[in-house]
Amino acid sequence: MSALLFLLLQLSILAYALVAGVFLAFSDFIMRALAVTGGVGGVEAMQVINREVFRWIFMILFIGLAPVSLLIVAYGGMVLGNGPGILMMIAGLVYVIGCFGVTIVFNVPMNEALAGMDLSSGATRDYWHQTYVPRWTFWNSVRSVASALSAGLLLFAMLWLTQMRAHLI
Repeated sequence: MSALLFLLLQLSILAYALVAGVFLAFSDFIMRALAVTGGVGGVEAMQVINREVFRWIFMILFIGLAPVSLLIVAYGGMVLGNGPGILMMIAGLVYVIGCFGVTIVFNVPMNEALAGMDLSSGATRDYWHQTYVPRWTFWNSVRSVASALSAGLLLFAMLWLTQMRAHLI
């Protein structure tokens, strides 16, 4: 394994963990706090968050990890193909499906629906409390677990690979 690839895999572990941490914060306390704001304060805050997220490092990490994860899958399967390679493949697939895929299929459509809602409408408050908060938080928790699991699996694969290589020397 080249030094550059080794560094990329280490940075991927860190990026998976950082993405998981952001999602965990939302599932653990941010959404609960937004849900208990008076009136439509939570709706308005989430609309702003959903606009602002595109301008920050988080989005670079989140989107950038999708192609990196596919590279990890390919490397794990085509180059390694053994125990550590299989874990790398699983780590990449868990991120692509459980984090990136879930975002596209579940969270983004809910965000888009919320973005177009009128803050003065009773239907907006109903959607926010009865649909958006519980469903969005559930799928966000799935993303958090998927990202954390990807970090853990890739870390374990790297440790396993390092141990295998140490025994060959």
